[in-house]
Amino acid sequence: MPRPGGAVLDPAAPHLVVDSRTLYFGWLPADPDAVAALVPAGLRPSADRLVFMNQYVVDDETQTSGFGAFSMTYLGVALAGVDTPGGVGPGGWWTHYVTCSERVRAYAAARGAPAVVGRTRIERRAGEIVAETDIDGVPVIRARCQVGETSQTISSGHHRYFTARDGELLSSMYPFVAEPVNPFVVESVEFLEPGHPIYALRPENPLTIGFGFYSPRTAFAYPGGLTVHPGAPDAAEADRRRVDALSVPA
Repeated sequence: MPRPGGAVLDPAAPHLVVDSRTLYFGWLPADPDAVAALVPAGLRPSADRLVFMNQYVVDDETQTSGFGAFSMTYLGVALAGVDTPGGVGPGGWWTHYVTCSERVRAYAAARGAPAVVGRTRIERRAGEIVAETDIDGVPVIRARCQVGETSQTISSGHHRYFTARDGELLSSMYPFVAEPVNPFVVESVEFLEPGHPIYALRPENPLTIGFGFYSPRTAFAYPGGLTVHPGAPDAAEADRRRVDALSVPA
C-alpha cells in the first residue's frame, strides 16, 4: 500500500515500532503432532512443541517509522537448534501472521511471512486484559490475563523468526525492549473456531504456560537483512505447508 507521498515500503528496509501494547506468551499444545507437522523440512520443532503467540496493538502512526497504526497477532512453533543470540531463547517458525494493515501485510509477505487479513484488540479492565484476534471478521483466539502495573524492570533481547520465500528458509533477528507488568498471570487461551487451521495450535487442558509477559510499552524493530538458512525445503514443499497453514477446510 502506498505511503503518504506515494512511496511503497521496501521489504529490505528496517522499521521501528515503539510503545506498542503487547501480550506475548507461549504454551504446550493439545496436539503436539499437528503442531510439529506445521514446521517445514530444514527446521526442527522443540521437543515440547511449544507454541508462541504475540498479540499487539500500535495505536498511533507516530509510533512507527512507516507502518502507520495497526494491530497484529502472529503465532508459531518454537524450534530446536536455532537459538537467539547468546542462546537465551529458541528461534521460532511463523505459522500465522494476522494484521489489519494492508501496508504491513505487503511488507511482511515480501519477507516470507504468511500474512492474512485480521484484527487484534486488547482491552484492559482494572486488573485484567482481554486480547481477541479475528481473521476475516471471525473471532478465532481470545486470551485473558491478570495484570498489574509496570515497574522499573526492563525486558530486552532478540527474537529470531523464520519464514519461507522462493523455496528458501529465511532467518532474522528482531530486537525488542519491553516494560512488563507485575504480577502477570495467563488465565485462559480460547481457540474459538475448530474448523479453522489455526485451531491446530490450541493449548492443552489444563493450560501449561511456558513463558510470557504483558507490556503497555514495547519497542521492537524489523531488521533490514534476511539471512538464508541452510537446509531449506524445496519451493513446492514450502508452498504446500503455507497453503495448509492458511486454508480453511471446505
